Amino acid sequence: MLELRSRWLLFLIVLICGKAWAGQWVALGPDGGDARSLAYDLHDPDHILLGTSAGTIFQSRDGGHSWAHFAHLGTGDDYVVDHIVVDPRNSQHIYAGAWSLKGHNAGELFSSFDGGRSWKAIPEMHRKSIRAVAVAASDPNVLVVGALDGIFRSTNGGREWHKISRHHSEIKNVESIAIDPENANVIYAGTWHLGWKTSDGGVSWRRIEGGIIDDSDIFSIIVDESRPQTVLASACSGIYKSLDGGRRFERILEIPFSARRTRVLKQDPKDPAVIYAGTTEGLWVTNDGGTTWKRFTGPDIVVNDILIDPRDPQRVLLATDRAGVLASEHGPLNFAASNSGFTHRYTSSILADQGNPDLLYVGVVNDRERGGVFASNDAGQNWTQKSEGLDGRDVFVLRQAGDGTVLAGTNRGIFVLPRNRSAWSPLNRRVEADRQTALGNHAIAPSGIASKKVNDIEITPRRWYAATSSGLYLSSDQGESWNRVGALGRPYIVSVEVWRNVIVVATTSKVLVSLDHTKTWRVSTGFPAYVSGIQGMTIAPDGTIIIASRKGAFRSRSLGARWDRMHLGLPSANITSVTYDEAQQRLLATVAEKTVIFESNDGGHSWHGISDTEYPLRRLSLLHGRLVATTRFDGLILQQETDQHSRISAVKPSNP
Repeated sequence: MLELRSRWLLFLIVLICGKAWAGQWVALGPDGGDARSLAYDLHDPDHILLGTSAGTIFQSRDGGHSWAHFAHLGTGDDYVVDHIVVDPRNSQHIYAGAWSLKGHNAGELFSSFDGGRSWKAIPEMHRKSIRAVAVAASDPNVLVVGALDGIFRSTNGGREWHKISRHHSEIKNVESIAIDPENANVIYAGTWHLGWKTSDGGVSWRRIEGGIIDDSDIFSIIVDESRPQTVLASACSGIYKSLDGGRRFERILEIPFSARRTRVLKQDPKDPAVIYAGTTEGLWVTNDGGTTWKRFTGPDIVVNDILIDPRDPQRVLLATDRAGVLASEHGPLNFAASNSGFTHRYTSSILADQGNPDLLYVGVVNDRERGGVFASNDAGQNWTQKSEGLDGRDVFVLRQAGDGTVLAGTNRGIFVLPRNRSAWSPLNRRVEADRQTALGNHAIAPSGIASKKVNDIEITPRRWYAATSSGLYLSSDQGESWNRVGALGRPYIVSVEVWRNVIVVATTSKVLVSLDHTKTWRVSTGFPAYVSGIQGMTIAPDGTIIIASRKGAFRSRSLGARWDRMHLGLPSANITSVTYDEAQQRLLATVAEKTVIFESNDGGHSWHGISDTEYPLRRLSLLHGRLVATTRFDGLILQQETDQHSRISAVKPSNP
């Protein structure tokens, strides 16, 4: 711990004394998240590759103890990398199959012939949703790919490809592939409706259905390396075993039916009787070829892939949803997180504690049991989950009250974490009925906020405001009770800002201003009608309102009366955030899927790029003099060096 603290002190010295914008950006975490696939180099099993659901591949050089960015496939973040294959003869040759979240007709098979330094999409596999990739153990020149539109094969190391299911239109939606370890012409394919087998390299096929419940999805198939006639298949209806090369299967009944979605099967490389089954309800293991099974993780672990060290089968890695990589050094007995350097989390908000600059909080979306909020007491070097009481809620915004209490705006209400407490609790302890009072259009309608998605929170000395999916809410008693501002109705509000006595709210397409403490509102005049997808708002000290939207960035110097589009040097679309740096009197902007930070020193009239983070950015925050950014899937990143004149006080960033 002392050594860690010393490293962090040295890190701060570098922060203060370095040159402006000269430093590299580093990932701070929080570690973990969704891990989809694992593969190792046969010539160096300590070299492991890890695929994610955002097109990113991580690598480990120490057997999975620590990780680092390795490659990004494609130009966006929609590729799910479920299969990575390293050529068993030449580890410089790597293949990665990807399918796209955007649709069934999108995906690629990528190849690298220089150890991953560069990648290209294989033309024959363009726009194919790749769901399985396998290489033949008996002939590494043979590669087989399963896609939603059929099965493809290469017999010359990936240089040429042929669709070997072209005469069988019913072979589609292929989810799994296995090749006989002794005969590369024997191929098994699992689909969303039962399985298929060919014994002649795809010239002819027969359906695998004997003993398998009709309409079963076949998620995984393995062929016993010592007895190729023994085949195991996992399906939505359970695990099946065949002793005659797939002619007849019997369902293994020892795994409870509730754990029916077995996503992956793996066989111990030294003991064929030991088989691992990764399911949506934990890891199950059999030591007798499938007769009896036992679960070795909790039921909340979703296992996507399994890697067994070929040198020491007691070393087992699991790729999981939300928990990242779990590792055990003693077979399946004791799994623990092994995510140092691996972050695949959708971070939504950053908060630095008012009294302790080393205490950081991060809000996380789409992480359920293993997300919510993470906290770090050493400025991002180590993180712990701090989500007790949130009950799996997504967190979209974090704020801090004057007494140190942390507020979290979630997909279902606002929660609070008082200083020195370990559990969150609902903020609005007095829940009021959601009804419109009969006091006219200017009335405040009593309303319960507990069921609403909270996108933004603004805290002022007299009132607290919450921008929600169903209108603007106001509290005059520090969150004891909340009322919906009836004059606004129930629009989806993205952001709320207060400047002096002016209250400004942004919906997804409009900006509204109140000059009389929410009694009346006016829609900003001159705001372009084509603007949609407003993602954030901020107000500069001089009262300039700045909007970040999918249609560009806009500013108003007259409290919404007139608007200018800010596009000189700034991209004209997909602006995710604009942040005001009060110390240097500049604006900073981030753009979706861009890695560059944009700066304006003239109030937004002109812009220029100032720092390439090498990470696609979501937004920036200025926390106690440190420039920190959230990325879409890579957690937090921090600039290592900055000029001492760049150190600034924490300000509130715009919220998407």
